[in-house]
Amino acid sequence: MDTAPRPGLRERKKQRTRDALVRAALELFTANGYEQTTVDEIVEAVDVSQRTFFRYFAGKEEAAFAVQEMTESHFLDAVRRRPPHEPPLDALRRAVLANWDTIGEAIEAVVPIELHMRTFQLIESTPALLAIHLCHHEKLEEELARTIAAREGVDVDADPRPRVTVALFGGVMRLAARRWGAGEDFSVAAMRELTASYLDQMGPALAENWHTRDEHHREAGEKEDREKGEEREKGEGGE
Repeated sequence: MDTAPRPGLRERKKQRTRDALVRAALELFTANGYEQTTVDEIVEAVDVSQRTFFRYFAGKEEAAFAVQEMTESHFLDAVRRRPPHEPPLDALRRAVLANWDTIGEAIEAVVPIELHMRTFQLIESTPALLAIHLCHHEKLEEELARTIAAREGVDVDADPRPRVTVALFGGVMRLAARRWGAGEDFSVAAMRELTASYLDQMGPALAENWHTRDEHHREAGEKEDREKGEEREKGEGGE
């Protein structure tokens, strides 16, 4: 049961103004381009002053990443809530999938899901935003590594495993996001399914001997070619 006190009228009004600015900014960014959109256009869409905008954001880039930062915060909380007996990669996998199952309502309180998902594509295609995104991701990975180290009772600066684990996980997540952005289905369900599929490949990719498997297929192919060649020779010999 949620016993947290409900925000007062003033706080709710401030939150509504901030959410309106975020939504207007993302709609303009995705429609017209990030570089082409001005703060004047954003505040005009919400009918507030520039002073009001800068009361909430240092600049356009903070508005562009407002929802993403919220989702990252939810994910970190999800990791911290995972049972301590789960191995680190398992905890990260379960946390990110649980996050996709529950984050929708929080996002919808600010912007439509579809607009949030289109913002992923905007970030990937805008160099200025991509640079900021990579910087944010590096900070998130460091926070995750420290969280994992605390869970496992190790020193993050002496034991490389937390950072190695998070780097692997982060690489898979970035790959899944890029593949999702290049596809045709931009739904949360599609992103979740792709994420799960890629995370499920981590174990086999690290543990299996790829060369042995490839060698097996090559030898099977060579055997089939030999058998076909022998059959042709027999057929020619019988003519």
